[in-house]
Order: sequence, then structure tokens, then C-alpha cells
Amino acid sequence: MATHYVARELLALGHDVRQIPPAYAKPFRQGHKNDFRDAYAIAEAVLRPSTRCVPVKTDDQLDLQALHRVRSRLVGQRTAVINQIRSFLLERGIAIRQGPRFLRQRLPEILAKRIDVLSPRMIAIIEDLSGDWRRIDERVERVTEEIEQLAQGSESCRQLMTVPGIGPLIASAMVAAIANGAAFAKGRDFAAWLGLVPKQMSTGDRTILGHISKRGNRYLRTLFIQGARVILLRPANWARHSFGLWLTAAAKRLHHNVLATALANKLARIAWTVLAQRRITTRASYHRQRKSFERSIALNGLPRSASRIEEMEKRSRRRIRDLENLLAF
Repeated sequence: MATHYVARELLALGHDVRQIPPAYAKPFRQGHKNDFRDAYAIAEAVLRPSTRCVPVKTDDQLDLQALHRVRSRLVGQRTAVINQIRSFLLERGIAIRQGPRFLRQRLPEILAKRIDVLSPRMIAIIEDLSGDWRRIDERVERVTEEIEQLAQGSESCRQLMTVPGIGPLIASAMVAAIANGAAFAKGRDFAAWLGLVPKQMSTGDRTILGHISKRGNRYLRTLFIQGARVILLRPANWARHSFGLWLTAAAKRLHHNVLATALANKLARIAWTVLAQRRITTRASYHRQRKSFERSIALNGLPRSASRIEEMEKRSRRRIRDLENLLAF
């Protein structure tokens, strides 16, 4: 039985149902693994006040999530077919520019004219693969159209689509994953759940940050990063967004991959605010936020995120000076 189905059935009977991720229950398991010790670990983890439980998904959420799962599988199959066609052509010395558009354009010409290096059997194999490619394309388009129709009919999805870089796919995937966002106290928690924050390996008084943690929903994290990269492709439109000044300053000091991740983090936090607090990002609200941001810079200087490097340099110089004084003593 699936957990969400069992949870809904138990809720209908009047029980207080709580779902926790297996990673939260595993530390409480003592000794070897068996059903009794698993149940004891789950009961122990649920009693902890700091344990974050998983909200029960509705049937509509599960249906929408199933559509995204089907689309993701079809896109993966299409990529596999394209790579297989390319590999067969490379074995015959035919190289094609990267990208499915160029392969689709050149494939009929290659099958018609390159009979000097392609055997009749290989031509038939590639034609069959090309037919599989077309059929998968049609299925992907149908599933995408259904997702877009569901997104247009949902008030929450329409509000999310007012955020820059977020379209029907990201909006519907976010609603399917977290519903109204009530499971998170703030946008930072949602960004951390997506794995868009640095992995922390701190010890003592040292703060050591590594690569992003990549926790949580991998599919949704990928969509947010793709939406961030779309925004980065159009620098002329940065000034239209509420985070345009921050993005322009960050682009001067961050690698483009780090910038895309940081922007995806910011988009996730904005999206959670829109979803949880029922806000709509309009041009009027953008101008109000920008004027407030410019006034704060004029009065208080750069924000903390922009001056973080300077603070870290001052802290390191202070530690070096303390060590020198200790050695001199």
C-alpha cells in the first residue's frame, strides 16, 4: 500500500496521521534491521518535536505529479533514442552538430544520400528509431498540453506564473509537490528542501560551506535551475525584475553556474512566498520593491549578501592577527 493512500484512509477514520521521511527515522534504529525495530524507530522519531512530517497529498496532487513523472520518463526515452541514432552515425563516420534540432534537419538528407557508408540494414534501423522519436515527440506534446491546461485552471499555478522564469511546468510541479507550501515556515526552508543551499561541514567556530546539498525533489530543483538559466540568457531584461540590481551585482563576482544556482534559490524563495501568502508579482509591486531597495542602499550601503566577502576577509585577518599575538606571547 502506498503511504498517501493509507494516510488518507486513516484520516477518514479519525486518526492523527503523520508521515516522516525514512532518513529521519533511520538514526533511531538500534541494532539490526527488522520490522519491530523499524516501527520503534518511527515511533521514536515522530515523538521528537523537531521532526518535520510530510503532508498528505490529495488525489489531484497525485494526478498532477503522475503527469510530470510520465513526461520526465518520455523525455528521457527521447534523449536515449537521439543518442542512439547519433552513436550509430558516428560509427559510420558521420558527425552532426550538438542539439536535436540539427539532427532532425540533417537526418532525411543523410539517409537519402549517404548510402556509400550506410548499409541498407543500418538505414532501416535508423528509420525505425526516427519513427520512435516522432511518436515520443507526439506523446510529450500531449502530456505537456494537458499539464498546461491544468496549470491555467489552477489559481495557485496562475499566481506562481507571475514570477519571472516560472511557467506552467514549474508552477504545476511545485503545486503537486508542496500544495500551498504550509509544510515550510519560510522560503529559506523550501530552498533548503530543494537542495539549493551549500552543504555545511562546519566545526568549532569555522563555517565551511561546500557544494549544494542536492537534497529533496531532484526534478523540481532541475526545473528551477533551468528557469534561472533562461533569465540569465537575457541580461537586457534583468532591470525589469525586482531582483535586477542584485543579479547585476552578483554577475560581476560569481561564476555563471554559481550564479544560476543562486538565482534558482532566490526564485524558489519568491515562489514559496507567492504560493503561501497568495501574492502576485506585478509591475507596480516591482517598482515599489525597487524604490525601497534603492533607498536602503542609499541609507545603509550594500546589503549583507553583497558585502559577505568583505566580512569574511576581515574575519580571516582578525584570526591571523590573534594567532600572531598568541605566538608572540
